[in-house]
Parts: sequence; C-alpha cells; structure tokens
Amino acid sequence: MNKNILTIVFIALVAALVVQRLNNPEVRRPGANPLVVEFNEVHDFAKLRPGHIKRATKYVLESADAILDEILAIPDADRSFENTMVVIDDIYAEIEAVWSPGYLMSATHTAKEIRDEGLASSRAIQKYITDLSLNEDLYNAVLSFSKSKEAQQLTGYKKKFLDDTLLDYKRSGFGLPKEKRNAVKKIFNKLSDLGLAFSKNIADFQDTLFVTTEEIKGLPENYKKERLQKDGTYAIDMSYPSYVPFMDYSESVDARKQLKFKFNNRAVDSNLEVLKGIISKRRELVSVLEYKTYAEYRTENRMAKNPQNVWEFENDLKSKLRPKGEMDIAEMLVIKSNRTGTEATTIDVWEAGFYEQLLLKEKYNLDAEEVRQYFEFNNVTEGLFTVYQRLFNVRFKKVKDPSVWHGDVLMYEVYDGATKELIGRFYLDMFPRANKYGHAAAFSVTMGKLTEKGYQKPTTALVCNFPKPTEFQPSLLTHDNVETYFHEFGHLVHGVLTQAPLMSYAGTSVARDFVEAPSRMLENWVWQKESLSLFAKHYETGAVIPDELLDKMIAAKNVNSGTKALQQVYYGVLDFTLHDGYNPDGDATTTDIVAKLQNEITFYPYQEGTHMEAAFGHLNGYGAAYYGYKWSEVYAQDMFSIFEEKGIMNEEQGMRYRKIILEKGGTEAPLNLVREFLGRESNSDAFLRSMGLE
Repeated sequence: MNKNILTIVFIALVAALVVQRLNNPEVRRPGANPLVVEFNEVHDFAKLRPGHIKRATKYVLESADAILDEILAIPDADRSFENTMVVIDDIYAEIEAVWSPGYLMSATHTAKEIRDEGLASSRAIQKYITDLSLNEDLYNAVLSFSKSKEAQQLTGYKKKFLDDTLLDYKRSGFGLPKEKRNAVKKIFNKLSDLGLAFSKNIADFQDTLFVTTEEIKGLPENYKKERLQKDGTYAIDMSYPSYVPFMDYSESVDARKQLKFKFNNRAVDSNLEVLKGIISKRRELVSVLEYKTYAEYRTENRMAKNPQNVWEFENDLKSKLRPKGEMDIAEMLVIKSNRTGTEATTIDVWEAGFYEQLLLKEKYNLDAEEVRQYFEFNNVTEGLFTVYQRLFNVRFKKVKDPSVWHGDVLMYEVYDGATKELIGRFYLDMFPRANKYGHAAAFSVTMGKLTEKGYQKPTTALVCNFPKPTEFQPSLLTHDNVETYFHEFGHLVHGVLTQAPLMSYAGTSVARDFVEAPSRMLENWVWQKESLSLFAKHYETGAVIPDELLDKMIAAKNVNSGTKALQQVYYGVLDFTLHDGYNPDGDATTTDIVAKLQNEITFYPYQEGTHMEAAFGHLNGYGAAYYGYKWSEVYAQDMFSIFEEKGIMNEEQGMRYRKIILEKGGTEAPLNLVREFLGRESNSDAFLRSMGLE
C-alpha cells in the first residue's frame, strides 16, 4: 500500500516558480520549521515540536492562495501550458511539501500532540484541496486554455495531463448547476472527516488477550518471554507480530478463537457507524454527480474503466481458483481429522493458520520457525539492497546520525550507479511501537518533479511492523515478512526512482488498479534460489540456507495458494459490493454482507458476532478499488515472466524495468507501459502458473 497527494482530488504537477513566490510579502515564511525546507534539503524531523505542523500548514495554504491569484490574473488570450497547467501544480507542490511529511508524522510520531496536529493538518489540507477542485474561476482558466491552438496540438504527457484535468473537473461536478457543485463540496469535506476518523479509530484501538501457560503452548520460547506478565499470564495484543504467530502456533483452540474474535472486532464500537456514513456519503456524491454507483465513478479513470469489467474479472478468478481452494481445504481437513480423531468437515477461521503450519510441517517437513532462523532483519535488508541495487543500477548510502522522528528510524541516500548523481532518499521505520501505524506501507515525504532548479529529489518512508529485536533474540522475520519487505520496498523505489516531469505522474501516481503491480512483481525475488542465497543466512552460524530447506520452501510455495487468493477475491468482492448498489439504510447491514460473502467465496465460515469491516482500512482508502490487488498481480506476474526467461538478476532487463515502468510513473497509460516492457500484449498465463494452475 502507498499514500500520495492524489487521494481526494484531481491533480498535482511540477513546481517551477515556487522560490520566487515564497518571497511574496503577503506570505510570511515561518521561522525555523522542520517541515518547511529549501529545495532538495532534508526535513529536520528530530526538531519537530507541537505547533510546527500547524504553522507550516498555514504557511503553505497562504502560499497556495498566492499562486492561485497569479493563475487567475492571466488574460485568457495569453494562457499557455506553462503559465496555466504547470502553475496549477505549483499550488499542489506547495501543499504536498507539508502534507506528506505531516501525514507521516500523524502515523508514526510518538508524541500524541504531534500525531493529532498531523491529522488536523491533513483535514485542513484536504478541505483546501476540495475547495480548490471546485473553484469555478480556476476551472474556467483551464477550460479557456483547452480551447487554444496550443492545447489542441499537445502530445504525450502534456496532452494526458490536460485530458485528465478536464475529466477530473467533470468528476468534481463541473457542467452541473452551481447548487449541485456546492453539494459536492460539502460531501467531499464530510467524506474527508469520516475517512480520517475511520483510520484514526483503527490506529488508536488497543486490546489484549491474556492467556495461560497451557494456552500459549506451541509458541517459541522467545515469544513467550517477551509477553510474560508478573501474574504468570501472557499478553497477546492485536499487533501483527503478536497476533499472527499466536494464530499459527497456539495449540489452544479456544484461545485462538477468542483472539480471532477480538481481532475481527477491532474498532467495532466506533467504526461501524463511521463506515455506514462513508458508504452513505459516497452514494450521495455519485447521485449528485449523476453516476449510477460509486463503483462506476471510481473505475471511470482506471484501467478497469467500468464495474462490469471488474465483476467479470472477479468472477473469472473465483471460478478458476475454486478447484485449487478445494484441494487446499481437503489437505488441511486430513491433518485436522488425524489430529482430532474424528472426520473433520470444516476449517474455521481461527484454525486456518494453525493447520496450514501443520500441513507445511507434516507434508513438506517445513517448519516456519526453522525458516525464520535464516531471515534475520539486518541480513534480509542487506540482501534486499543487493537485489535492488544490482537490478536497477543504484547505490544506497546510509546517512550517519540522521534527523529522524524515532531512534529506530534509519535514513539512506540513493545514487545512480552510472552517473553517481544523488537520485533521492528514503527512511526505514521497521518495528512496532505504541500508536504507530499498524500495517506496512510506503509514505511519500517529498515527491519528484522537474523544476527550473533541476529535478526535486524524491523521498519515501517505509513503515513496517516486523518483530523487534529483544534481549533474547534478534529480529527474525517470517518468510511472509520478507515478502512484505520486498513488496513495500517496491513501492519505495517506484517513488524514489521516478523521473516523471510532472508531480501528478511521479512515482506511484499511476492508475489505482495498477499501483500494486510494480511492487507485486518484485515479491518474486523472495522465491528464487539465486537471490535468496544472497541473504538467507542463519542468524547464529552465518550458514547460507541449505538447498534442501530452500527446495522444501519452493515446493510448499503454493500451499493454500487457492484459499489465500480466494480470500483476496472475497475482500475485493466485499469492497465492490458495498459500493455498487448496496444501500446502507436497507435491511442488510455491512456485517450481513460480510457473512454472506465470506461463506460464499472463502472456505472458512463466518465467525458469528464479528465485524471485520470495522477495521478493514482498505474500505476507506481503497473504496471500490481493492480489486486492484489481484488485478495488478496479473500484470505483475506477466512482467516477471521476462526475468524468468532472461534471468532473475539480469541487469539489462532490470534497467529496462526501471526506465519503462518505474521512471515513467503515470506519464503514459499503464497498459501501454506493460506492453512496451513485455514486447507483446499482456495475458494471465504467468499469473495462473504462479498459483500452481497450469
């Protein structure tokens, strides 16, 4: 997953004249402020204090107003791409410079005052952008330029940018009566507030299951030591490093059931109503904009183009994956039957991970705990760096004593391997802590763009929650953790290696149903002997992972691939169902939909009394777009087929991928980029093969 400025509105582009505008006497630059930096300077996060984000936000919004005045002052006859379209982005460039680091702080900073200030900043900025997107004078300026001779002759990314801008104006209500545009504005603002509340409720939620010595049986000793309480119980919280191992290894059926119940009821007291409000407001929005459903609205400017194509995609996947899912369940039922001494007919949701681990151990003699011994965090990081540096001809240089928001955070500079030029920077915030964003994601800090001073060096922060080193043990990652690391780092390099001339198309600013493809493609390296041998080393002995263990891992790669893929289909269908005709004021609740679809699509019956949708953050951030994960994966696997054919460490293909996919960002339609990289039309053959479906 990733975050950038385009979560609400239409555009962002390249700043060319910002420096001059900063000297506008009407806009007072704040004193020393970590969030207000000079061109290509780094943020001084360690000096961030309460009040800084608030003052920086006020400053950039005033600067944005000054730039807006410049645009509107230009006579229609004198409008050009440079003085109208490019300058429009100067507004968004100003805003992004504070929005991105402020949003990152709302998700990661230890001080509540600063997290709250970052959240308030996001609210203020999103409201400003909503207002700006509905500014009739600005719309008329763009419309006037679009009728000019220059506009009619635009090609490439410039034509795409103008076309995208006009489409987004349409999607913001222009062309409708003024009273409807005012209604759209109010709805956007309300949706912004609801979305931020939904995310905050998830982030703030805390709960713990206290278990006995008997109930924690099956977990590694280090896991137990870290959670042992003074009264002899063990505290299992809802963070992934705590939750996932317990669900996979605890031999207590009742304890796993209780933990699953708690986990699938996170934020339920607050977010069920918030979610209902989000869905209702989205229905209201598209009604005003004269779309049939929110799904139709969301797919219009994406690869899918319309809901019908999404439904066909999901239904096709469901039917093709069903036989593999049946095979997966049958294998686990055999294990369960043998273990319980009775003929098992069902695998419950709190049993899936447990029996998968038993299957891996009994059928493939694969012990996930044994595998973890070979994936110590620092070794994995070094190996990941080696893979990415070699493929894309870049070099990562660790920054000594960086100014960061927490002591765990590391900072790196990225240099081009050929020119030795600084390309960009990134941060790594990899371990859990209280009140930190609980998943894994790449956050923009500074977006790339071409300016008259040169190219703005992009910066991205990778935020994860891997097991933290303790006095008992270093950070040992599961293989799933390693896959997540490679995936999210794929988002990171997409952002850092961009060379798109417009900020609106920089890095991950691509069609939402393509954004996961570049990162999904790069997950494949965690399954290849050639790349794994670079970093899979025993944390105590330093011995490279044995071929025998690697062979077992690869042989077991598609264990439960069908059930897992169907789980993703379920999430996608759930998301799309709630946004393609569902009425939240009707008889069926969101939980009714959850239960129905889980029972229909997955092989794990719905657990009564649970409400997973309350903490399913993607319903907010992705709304009618979660299908994009599997949609992207089809293209990802097709692109990886080139490396399968040419060599997974083939530097020539790596550079082609960097130049065609990563550097171009959203400057061209994704399908065109994929076609250029493949040298042919895309198909699903490689995806089905990767699932074990020949």
